[in-house]
Amino acid sequence: MPAGPVIVITGASQGIGAGIARLFAAEIPGARLALVARTPRTLGTVAAACRRLGAVAETFPCDVAAADAVAAMAAAVHARFRRVDVLVNNAGRFVAAPFADLTVEQFDHLVAANLRSVFLVAKAFTPGMIRRRRGDIFNMSSIAGLAAYPGGAGYCAAKFGVSGLTQVMRAELKHHGIRVSCVYPGATVSPSWDGSDVPAQRMMPAEDVARAFLALYRMSRRTVVEEIVLRPQLGDL
Repeated sequence: MPAGPVIVITGASQGIGAGIARLFAAEIPGARLALVARTPRTLGTVAAACRRLGAVAETFPCDVAAADAVAAMAAAVHARFRRVDVLVNNAGRFVAAPFADLTVEQFDHLVAANLRSVFLVAKAFTPGMIRRRRGDIFNMSSIAGLAAYPGGAGYCAAKFGVSGLTQVMRAELKHHGIRVSCVYPGATVSPSWDGSDVPAQRMMPAEDVARAFLALYRMSRRTVVEEIVLRPQLGDL
């Protein structure tokens, strides 16, 4: 089987990121996956599942909010695969806190995990795409990046920032053959919802969200889906 695209997925150890990794492994012939997350053990489990599906899958443990760590991770990915064709900026973190109670440290952490990480990882891999005049970048926002809600000061601010950053990236990179999409999922079954009182029936399966990424990637190079919103059918979360 000829070598397929090199796909970097951040936050690949669980939830939507793991779902995207498994689906691309199963559906894209010869897929070569660079799986990125902070937790090596769970990341290794996802990589093993992708290999069983026929993909090449390597793990790159990394805190994507740390500039030095991202630079080292990108160098390791390039050393292993030589190029990157698709970047899925999926890593993120959610903490709820009212604005009046949100500390500076909590705010900085949420912005770093959800917005700074997108900036750092995209900066690391975009130059190669520009040189080849081809690439796909998917930035993960949230419905919290479209409509604010009480208790979401830090998270909403970060996800609104992802929306704005994505629009700038799209405007600047489209003439280099790079498609940039922003994805806005609602509540999705994942460990981040563990301990909540929201039943799984009111949330989307991670596999459904992953299929949206695959569908966007498979469109002809003449088409880009700039934004896509996914919500649970039985709720407005």
